[in-house]
Amino acid sequence: MQPHHDHTTSAGTLTGTVFTVCAMIDTHDYMKTIILAFVGAIVSFVVTLVLKKVMKRFEK
Repeated sequence: MQPHHDHTTSAGTLTGTVFTVCAMIDTHDYMKTIILAFVGAIVSFVVTLVLKKVMKRFEK
C-alpha cells in the first residue's frame, strides 16, 4: 500500500513563490527579457539558415 500524498501544499508553496518573485521583478526587467529572447531567436534562426547554406556548399 502506497502512502497518500497531498500535493496542495507543494502547489500552493510553488505558486506563492512564483507570484512573490514576479511581484519583485521590475517591469523594465520583463521588457529587457522579452527583447533579448526575441533577438536571440532571430540570431539563432539566421545562424541556422547560414549554416545550412554553408553545408550545402561543402556537400557539392
